[in-house]
Amino acid sequence: MKRALQGHHITVSTVGEKVKAFVPSPLPPTPPIDWTPKLRSKFDEALLALGRLDSVSVLLPDTSLFLYSYVRKEAVLSSMIEGTQSSLSDLLLFELNQEPGVPLDDVQEVSNYVAALIHGLSRLAEGFPLSLRLVKEIHGVLLAKGRGRHQTPGEFRLSQNWIGGTRPGNAAFVPPPVGEVLGCMGKLERFLHDEPEPTPVLLKAALAHVQFETIHPFLDGNGRIGRLLITLLLCEQKVLREPMLYLSLYFKTHRQFYYELLNRVRLTGDWEAWLDFFAEAVTATAIQAVDTVQQIVDLADEDLNKIGTLGRAAASTGQVHRAMLEHPIATPGWLVEKTGITPPTVNKCLGHLERLGIVRELTARKRNRVFSYARYVTILNQGTELPE
Repeated sequence: MKRALQGHHITVSTVGEKVKAFVPSPLPPTPPIDWTPKLRSKFDEALLALGRLDSVSVLLPDTSLFLYSYVRKEAVLSSMIEGTQSSLSDLLLFELNQEPGVPLDDVQEVSNYVAALIHGLSRLAEGFPLSLRLVKEIHGVLLAKGRGRHQTPGEFRLSQNWIGGTRPGNAAFVPPPVGEVLGCMGKLERFLHDEPEPTPVLLKAALAHVQFETIHPFLDGNGRIGRLLITLLLCEQKVLREPMLYLSLYFKTHRQFYYELLNRVRLTGDWEAWLDFFAEAVTATAIQAVDTVQQIVDLADEDLNKIGTLGRAAASTGQVHRAMLEHPIATPGWLVEKTGITPPTVNKCLGHLERLGIVRELTARKRNRVFSYARYVTILNQGTELPE
């Protein structure tokens, strides 16, 4: 549906030139969403896919083992959209205090994202509401170290920003002026809390994401926080028990169309085209996540059967295998600390796992060796491959 401009422009002077900054109208859209049979069907499909994803966690012998790496995969993807060159393996090496193969700042940004997500989830688990205060807290963690530490972490911006272009005058989009940011975010917070009217959670997540990206309330990190908002909302509203839905890969794959749709919403009010895309993203991503879980369960079962042939060594080797399901790139020292098994036994276990074709050494040296649960890393890496 075509509507009028979804807000109004205010002329501002910034960096020595006058530009029109866009202030979005509060949610929900007016007139209301046109729920055609096709759009309603797509949202029903998305909810069904989310339900399957939520229930699939019972397949996992220990959900936390899977989530440790899966959360890190999302951190890599979400940061990659912003231009970092870190891979999942780089991040896992960084967490082991090993040298990654890319600039440290890139890996630090990805590591910050993991910390920000975990902070948000733990606050929600404590019963803290999804609010402006929490969004600012998460942003503070996201930019605590590395490149973003000078971009006022945890605070809404106090200067004009713009998206695309080399200066405001040739920007693709200019978000609201500084004086409008808090008011816009306050209205978004009220919408998240079902004011002025209750909104179904998946629709709320779709609308709120666009609104957040349009307000662009921070100097840096808006894209990552905006994507995080979707997952946090679904977890807060108990649509998902675990943070297993991340749309970064879908947004990365369809990046140009994604940006085009955001702009169409602002200029023509075509929320329905965005919602159609969003529902497709949720469905495709949830199906892919279920497939990833199934692949990992099958791999773990297959490898445990191999370990079962080791006789007396099977128990300790099984413990090392379990630890590598959590952190699929590991050093013997980390495995000793994680399992409580003695260093000589851990090294023997790694030897068994190498012979069985389950792990392989990455370093080819006698000291400070690093091992990879290669097939597990391959499954997790699907979609995170760095561009040539």
